[in-house]
Amino acid sequence: MDIDARGPRFAAAVTTVVLAVALGTQNAWLLGWQTLVFALGAAGGVSRSPYGWAFRTAVRPRLGPPEEFEPPQPPRFAQAVGLVFAGLGLAGFTVGPQWLGLAATGAALAAAFLNAAFGYCLGCEMFLLLRRAAPARAE
Repeated sequence: MDIDARGPRFAAAVTTVVLAVALGTQNAWLLGWQTLVFALGAAGGVSRSPYGWAFRTAVRPRLGPPEEFEPPQPPRFAQAVGLVFAGLGLAGFTVGPQWLGLAATGAALAAAFLNAAFGYCLGCEMFLLLRRAAPARAE
């Protein structure tokens, strides 16, 4: 079942704020929260993450009906990519090296910002490229 395309973009906006604060303060707890959010989104889909729940319960009822839908698999893959980068950032901030925390968190922040500001989901594009590159299955 396809999802409201505004949901992942809302989640990306919240993620952008969380990651910007985590990067600016180098707060491992805040980055840990975002890592958990990515893990829940990757495991259960974007709509089952805390930001998806917030969109569904607090934001979507105040908006008009959705005009654009998208399949859930690309945003879910993007959450998994975010999980990898946030996990690397968390490792860098907690056990070092510090530059790893800064670089990985900065990369996750850049990707979230692109989605929030311009609707360009890097993880979704990676999913589509990998899917096209996969060998055709014999049926």
